[in-house]
This record gives sequence, C-alpha cells and structure tokens, in this order.
Amino acid sequence: MIVCQLPQPRLGLYTENSRDYTGSRPPHTPLRPKWLCRACGQQWPRPEARLLPKVEYSGRLPSLTIYLAGLMYEAMHDLYHLNPNGRPSPRELFDRFVSWA
Repeated sequence: MIVCQLPQPRLGLYTENSRDYTGSRPPHTPLRPKWLCRACGQQWPRPEARLLPKVEYSGRLPSLTIYLAGLMYEAMHDLYHLNPNGRPSPRELFDRFVSWA
C-alpha cells in the first residue's frame, strides 16, 4: 500500500491571522496546499480575495507585486509536489497570482 504524504506548509500566507474573516462565513483565503478558496472552493485568489491586498498595498505596487510573487512561489511549491504530472505552467501561475496586480 502506497501512502501519499502531503508536503508540510512552508513560510507564506497563513489564514489564522487573516483580517478577511467575515463572521460565520469562511474568509476568501487559500486552503493550502491545494490553493483553493475557503469560501467557494474555486482556484485562489478569487476576485473577492484580490480586493484586500489591493487596498492594503494601495500606492505601493512594487511591494504588492513582491508579496504576490512570494505567494506564487509558495503555490508553485505546494502544487508541484501534490501533482507533479498535472501541475499548472509557470505562465498560468503568474497570471493567476501576479499579473492582475
């Protein structure tokens, strides 16, 4: 019997201290290591999840881009280890995590 072990979370976005929590509804934060939205189960970041960083980094586009590139790196690490054969391309991850900023 082969046991698949998920990778241990690394440094990066953790939701325990998220300011995006809205009462009884789950926040629009990533469920790692799959990087799905806790609120709707779709690929994270959702449009709702993109609002908070844009507000927090208002007027500081280079800082926002560096932050998002770090998240992309963490997602790449997690997703590539989960499914080495069906992983998203680097371009897909860039579009998903960084280009919208």
